[in-house]
Amino acid sequence: MSNEAVNVSPEQLAADKQFLKDREAAGTERYIKRHSLQARWTHGIAVTACILLCLSGCFVFIPPLAQMVGSDVVFVFRMVHRVCGVIFVVVPLFSAIASPKGVGHIVKNLFAKWTSDDKKWMMLFFPYLFLAKWIHMPDQDEVKSGQRFADGMLWLFGLLMAVTGVLLLIGELGFALGTTAHGVLLFLHDFGFLMIAVFGLAHIFLGAGIFQPYRGTYKLMFGNGMVSESDAIYHWGHWARKEITEGKNVVEKPAAK
Repeated sequence: MSNEAVNVSPEQLAADKQFLKDREAAGTERYIKRHSLQARWTHGIAVTACILLCLSGCFVFIPPLAQMVGSDVVFVFRMVHRVCGVIFVVVPLFSAIASPKGVGHIVKNLFAKWTSDDKKWMMLFFPYLFLAKWIHMPDQDEVKSGQRFADGMLWLFGLLMAVTGVLLLIGELGFALGTTAHGVLLFLHDFGFLMIAVFGLAHIFLGAGIFQPYRGTYKLMFGNGMVSESDAIYHWGHWARKEITEGKNVVEKPAAK
């Protein structure tokens, strides 16, 4: 965090002290609902399918690994790959059909116009990874600028994997694709896997809370979807203040003892 002094008026200081006193007396903490149950289930199923696809795909598409485990095991991995591939495509598609507004919300966030805070956040991100205690990051909207880029790449290459995977499966089921078309599809599928691995690892590093300032953020998708008021303001200041002002997604819970 920054060590720069902040001037606070006596009136604001008194109001802050009264706010903390009232909150302590009430014995509650405020949380903001960030992800719906549908979003969390869709994310969890897609992530599980993606991980299984990556593991099984290694033994299906990499000859040395296939030779190491033998044809019977490869057959099992191939079936797992096909089943998980169908899940990876169908579940998000079904979720999108069930909640088109949710899709619109995702697209709106991904293509939101970058502000000066967004650009500054990206410039400070790598130093922030190593000097989080001394670097104050600018406020962010619901999806951070870096997250927009990384998530956009995951959506793009996830779509590439889905399309090429479906076409490859159609070819394996007896529909002739041609040697050239099959080779191109296989190359794009492999390239998509590489990109998913790169951006997926970055997503896991931050989303799983491995990096200290993000500790506990895994609960946003693998928990109740709630973020504490203080964490929300720290990570997504612009978004958090809008939510607090509107109040519809703000929940008060008994303070942890």
